[in-house]
Amino acid sequence: MREREWCPPWPVDLALSLDPHRRGSGDPTLRSVPGGAFWRTSRTPDGPGTLRVALTGGRVAASAWGPGAEWMLETLPALLGDGDDVSGFVPGHEVLREAARRHPGLRIGRTSRVLEALVPAVLEQKVVSTEARRAWRWLLGRYGEPAPGPAPEGMRVFPPPEVWWSIPSWDWHRAGAEAVRARTIANAARYAGRLEAVGGSADADRLLRALPGIGVWTSAEVRQRSHGDADAISVGDFHLPALVGWSLSGERVDDARMLRLLAPYRGHRHRVSRLLGLGGVRPPARGPRMSVRDYRSF
Repeated sequence: MREREWCPPWPVDLALSLDPHRRGSGDPTLRSVPGGAFWRTSRTPDGPGTLRVALTGGRVAASAWGPGAEWMLETLPALLGDGDDVSGFVPGHEVLREAARRHPGLRIGRTSRVLEALVPAVLEQKVVSTEARRAWRWLLGRYGEPAPGPAPEGMRVFPPPEVWWSIPSWDWHRAGAEAVRARTIANAARYAGRLEAVGGSADADRLLRALPGIGVWTSAEVRQRSHGDADAISVGDFHLPALVGWSLSGERVDDARMLRLLAPYRGHRHRVSRLLGLGGVRPPARGPRMSVRDYRSF
C-alpha cells in the first residue's frame, strides 16, 4: 500500500470531480461508500491499481494498491482538477452564476487513460443509459480482473487492449452490444498505444475521429474525461441541446442553436454544460422515452 496527502488550493468536491467517470451506480471501476470515500480502479501504464480517496478537513487523503499504485497517487491532483484552468470563465447568465456559486468545487479533471474513457462512451452510442451500463458491467465482470487491495466487493480493473480486440462475438451479444459497437471498440483497442501517447486534446480529437465508428460526440465524451477538456462539448447528445436551450434562452433548441448560445463561453463550453446540468433548470418532458433493448441470448 502507498499513501499520499494533498492540500488543494480550492474547495474539492469529490463527487463532482469523480462522478463523470462513474457509469451508473453499479460501475465496477468506481464506487462511493458510506462516510464519503471513493474507490477507483484503473489499468495504469504500470499495471492495475486501486485508489481510495477521502476528504479530511480541506485535505485529500489517498491510499493505493497494486502495481499502478504510485502512478495513481502521482496523478491524483490531475484527476481532481488540478490542471483545470478556470481563468477567463465568466458566468454571464443568472442560471450559470447561481450554479457556479452553489458548486465552487466543480473542476474538470483528467484521467490520462483514453481507452478507459472510450469503451464506455462507445457503449453509450445511440442507446439509453440503462442498456450501456448493463453492457459495461457485464464486460468488466467477465473480462476485468479483481481490484488489487481491500477494494469493495465486485470491483474490477479495466482489461488490457488485447483483451478488447479478442472478445468473441457471442460475448458482445450477451453483453447487449451489437456488432457495430463491438467492432468500433475492438478496432480502437488496436490503436491503444497511439491513443494513450497522444498529447493535447486537439490531437486526440483528430486521432479519435479518424477511427471508424467514432464521431464528434464520442470524441468529446472521451476527451472530457481523459484530457480534462473543459471546452469539449458533446454535439449530437440527445438531451444536451434541450438543457442548454431551456436554461439560457427558455426554448428548446437544436445543436446549431446550442453552439450559438455557448459561443460566448468558448474554452469552457463543457464546463457550462456541467453547471447547467447542476442548475436544475430543465425543459418539461414530452414525447415517448427511448426503450431499453435486450436481445441477449443465454
